Amino acid sequence: MTDLPHPSQSSSSSSSTVIRTDGLTKVYGRVTAVDDVMLDVRAGDIYGFLGANGSGKTTTVRCLLGLVLPTSGSIELFGQAMPKRASSVLPRVGALVEGPAAYGHLSGRANLEMYDASGRAPSGPMGGGRRGRRHRAEEALSLVGLSAVGARPVRAYSLGMRQRLGLAAALMRRPDLLVLDEPTNGLDPQGIREIRELLLQLHAAGTTVFLSSHLLAEVEQLCTRIGLLDRGRLVLEEQLDVLRAPTGRTVVETVDVERAAELLGPAVEAREGERLLVRCDDPAAVNARLVGALVRVRQLGPERRTLEDVIDEHTRARAAEEVPT
Repeated sequence: MTDLPHPSQSSSSSSSTVIRTDGLTKVYGRVTAVDDVMLDVRAGDIYGFLGANGSGKTTTVRCLLGLVLPTSGSIELFGQAMPKRASSVLPRVGALVEGPAAYGHLSGRANLEMYDASGRAPSGPMGGGRRGRRHRAEEALSLVGLSAVGARPVRAYSLGMRQRLGLAAALMRRPDLLVLDEPTNGLDPQGIREIRELLLQLHAAGTTVFLSSHLLAEVEQLCTRIGLLDRGRLVLEEQLDVLRAPTGRTVVETVDVERAAELLGPAVEAREGERLLVRCDDPAAVNARLVGALVRVRQLGPERRTLEDVIDEHTRARAAEEVPT
């Protein structure tokens, strides 16, 4: 992978809103796919858009891009109404939604050049002509690790290679906003790691990333903020580091769990095998007390919730609210 050019209008230094929805709703017959969603994606975010299959994520993304018209509510990208201002907004957006589309009989390079020819001509010394398109196609292929197969017909590509080509197409216009729906679908662990590193590079260069994914481990490593969609409703939107802040409890792992529990008494709030969850203000004092009593402490540190814990908590809370009383 090569170094990244800065997007045409770097947004990382600004606190402005890149995506805003107000009461976004999409109804299909009797089914409400998206229900009164209010998104706030800020410049410089790597925003993880989470939810189970059928929660409305892809429908929301398609509404954002003007591919589906909402039933009600409003959408703004870069402060401009969508889809009314799509012609001026979308050239600043790169997107990969519901898998990449390509002409199978053409090479990956030719597909990218055709895609670029239909969009805006980026500024710079290469300009927007044929030579410029070829240069940008080669650059995009290199970024996603497809340089060696750029001349090969796309019909010969694996699923993972097609996914990389779709991401390359999203990068052709050097976007200020990158909207991705399951971008690592079909990739092996090495490919997932490479795409993660690429997205981090893009973010460092000033690109705001909106990422829909079901891979919670990847979201935890990559994203700065998350939004959680549950059956069409946005039930959570927060900074990831806030959600994963210490809970105020200390995790103690020890083979001498009975002795440790006896020493710590009512401060022990939960026990899971050889793991104790202890409510305390001074973890160092807990450690000193245990070690002083010859308890063999294997691990001791602050408890932090995983992203899975956070999602489970909020989906259970909503389910409980809907139970008839």
